[in-house]
Amino acid sequence: MLALEHLFAGYSDATVLDDCSLTMGEGESVALLGRNGVGKSTLLLTIMGHTRVQRGSIRWRDQDLSKLPQHARAGAGLGWVPQEREVFPSLTVEENLTVTALPGKWNLSAIFALFPRLQQRRKNFGNQLSGGEQQMLAIGRALMLNPKLLLLDEPLEGLAPVLVEELCAAIERMVHEEGQSMLLVEQHVEQALLLTHRGIVLERGRVVHAADSVELLADPGILEQWMGVRMQQPSST
Repeated sequence: MLALEHLFAGYSDATVLDDCSLTMGEGESVALLGRNGVGKSTLLLTIMGHTRVQRGSIRWRDQDLSKLPQHARAGAGLGWVPQEREVFPSLTVEENLTVTALPGKWNLSAIFALFPRLQQRRKNFGNQLSGGEQQMLAIGRALMLNPKLLLLDEPLEGLAPVLVEELCAAIERMVHEEGQSMLLVEQHVEQALLLTHRGIVLERGRVVHAADSVELLADPGILEQWMGVRMQQPSST
C-alpha cells in the first residue's frame, strides 16, 4: 500500500530523512519508534507533502505520491492527525466532524460509538474541549475522511492516564476490529507496540530495525539498544 524507497527529505537545505525505506501492506498497523529528533514526525509530514523531497520515491497504492498536491492526498486515502490537533475552535464538535467528511463506514454514528465523549459534547465548540477530547475530535475528523491509511503523530502526548486508556481502547478497536491501516508515531513505546502489528525503529533519519510488535515486546534489549528504553522483562511463568 505504501512504499518509501531510499528517501531523502527535509526542510530547505537540511536533510532529516536520510536514505529511508519502508513498506506497509493493506490493513497493517505500524508503530514508528525512535528517540526524539530522529525524523519520525518528519516522515509523516513528508508523506503529507509538507517537506522537500530531495531524492527517492514515495509510492502510494502504485501511484507516485510526490505528484499529488497536499490537499489532494486526503482525497487519495490519507488521513493525518498532527501533534497540534488543529481542531476548528469556532465550530461545534459535530461541525468539526462533518465539515470535510467523505462517504464511507466512518460516519457520525460510527465516530460517536468509538468516542462516546464526543457525542456528549456534540454541541460544544472546539475551544471548549479538554486536550484529550480535542485529540479524540482530531482523530474522529480524520476518520470521517474514510482514509485507507491513518497517520497519527503522538496521540497520547500530555494526556491524563484515564484519557490515555480511553484513547488506546479506541485505537485498538480501530485496528483490530475495524481493520484500519495506521502508521503511529508514539513515545509511549509499550503502548504503541500493543496497538500495532509491527514496529519500525528510526535512527538518524533511516530505518535501523523492523520486527513484529510481539517480537519487540518479548525482546526489550533491542529497544534499549536503539532507543535507550528499558521495558519490563516478560515473565517466565
